Amino acid sequence: MDNQRNLILALVLSFLVLLGWTLLSDRILPTATPPSTKIVDGKQVALPKPEAPIDSAAQIRDRAIVLGESPRVAIATPKLKGSISLKGARIDDLVLVTYGETIAKNSPPVRLLSPGGTADAYFAGFGWTGQGAALPGADTVWAADGATLAPGKPVTLSWNNGQGQLFRIRFDVDADYLFTVTQTVANAGAGAVGVKPYGLVSRIGHSKDADSWTMHTGPIATFDGVTDYGIDFSDLDKNPAGERRNSTGGWLGFGDKYWLTALIPDQKAAVEAGFRGADGRYQADLSRAVEVVAPRTQATAVTRLFAGAKEAHLLERYQDDLGIARLDRAIDWGWFVWFEKPIFYLLDWLFRMVGNFGVAIMCLTVVVRGLMFPIAQKQFKSMASMRVVQPKMKALQEKYKDDKPRLQQEMMQLYKDEKVNPLAGCLPIFLQIPVFYALYKVLMLSIEMRHQPFILWIKDLSAPDPLLVTNLFGLLPFTPPHMLALGVLPIILGITMYFQFKLNPQAMDETQRQIFSIMPWVLMFVMAGYAAGLVLYWCMSNTLTILQQKWLYSRHPGLKEPAKK
Repeated sequence: MDNQRNLILALVLSFLVLLGWTLLSDRILPTATPPSTKIVDGKQVALPKPEAPIDSAAQIRDRAIVLGESPRVAIATPKLKGSISLKGARIDDLVLVTYGETIAKNSPPVRLLSPGGTADAYFAGFGWTGQGAALPGADTVWAADGATLAPGKPVTLSWNNGQGQLFRIRFDVDADYLFTVTQTVANAGAGAVGVKPYGLVSRIGHSKDADSWTMHTGPIATFDGVTDYGIDFSDLDKNPAGERRNSTGGWLGFGDKYWLTALIPDQKAAVEAGFRGADGRYQADLSRAVEVVAPRTQATAVTRLFAGAKEAHLLERYQDDLGIARLDRAIDWGWFVWFEKPIFYLLDWLFRMVGNFGVAIMCLTVVVRGLMFPIAQKQFKSMASMRVVQPKMKALQEKYKDDKPRLQQEMMQLYKDEKVNPLAGCLPIFLQIPVFYALYKVLMLSIEMRHQPFILWIKDLSAPDPLLVTNLFGLLPFTPPHMLALGVLPIILGITMYFQFKLNPQAMDETQRQIFSIMPWVLMFVMAGYAAGLVLYWCMSNTLTILQQKWLYSRHPGLKEPAKK
């Protein structure tokens, strides 16, 4: 009867863990990027990019038609392709040619910027406010001195207001994702004019990537050397005017999981900056102080625009070479950046060495387990020693079952006499937690890991295992719910964890034994929705742990079974 009660209790607790984790994981520890493939009729097919919801009240127009309505300057770099609209001087057409929307061979490139009036409108613009002169606006059509903007081939836009002031915007672009925008006002009039240069990034709708406790998406900024992840789209919905900040240097913009569009002023210049939002439209903008331009003089302001992928090494290079404050924190590494970045560097280096990201994860596991080998040895010896003294512990429990204080006293004396530390086995587990969390963050945030294949059916290690047992590997025409989306790799995880637990000493309490016997299968379901790369790491770690325990027992056969007396 007691055994049945314990089993039922263990099952209920396991179900509560599964249910609770399913409800909380998206907010606390999002599982992985959305699945990139699906097994259909036994064949693996690439999934299309999820479509963003469209506001039926908004007039969404075809992008090709909108792009053809204004004269344009083409953008052509090794990593970018698009155009600048001469109407309004906007960078509003940009795709990232080295990144596909999906893993399909014919996948279109990732589109970052799109003109106003189209789906997912997202653009950057530059201009002036001020007094004493006619100023260019959103409908101003500029003249360009070139047809194509490319690395080493800048393009200058110009507009004469007919009152003696000539406005120029020069665009430079490097071979990666950085635009340098130089705004100049030349005053040939009879009187002085006051101008205030500005830059803005505007977008429609929230990010398609979830904003969670471990990963911020949406408005992001660095003001006076401090990176602010605390502003959300929902904050701007409640307070459309936003919060204005005065800062020296810094940067601000909008970040998705893998992409960033950010304005970067001169790092020694004083700027006013902030975010605004209304009716699903959001804007990041910055402006310099008003500058009085006397006759026969000119005023110049330089702003950079980053529009591209959040590649860790590239962000750090811009940060170091150009002195851009904390640009690397556009990737939300969090509080444990000091530990996560070394894991990223090591994994990235291993990937470059072996050429397969899954193999690199396995090599990382070997490195981590190798560094922890001496500590793990002490853990296993401690657990084995606990196995040896279990009969004595059982005898004490029977003898002093009605005297709990005496039982605790005798147990402590037993630990002392046998030189056993019941907590020693916990240390390696605690040491593994930061490594596991760091790898989780690396797989979640690093674009270097996006769409990386392993072997056979695993085409994207940053997404969950697509080969689901619960729909018979795609032969059944339905997609299992999140809780039941159980792939092959998580099953291997459950099996390896089961054998690892079998080698550990059994708990004395019957309820604990029942819970531990079920725990591998509960964790199998919990981990099913996480990145396949993370599950691969855990499977490899479990396998190495089992081999290490087997090796220890082969050297010390007496530790394998408890003493007879």
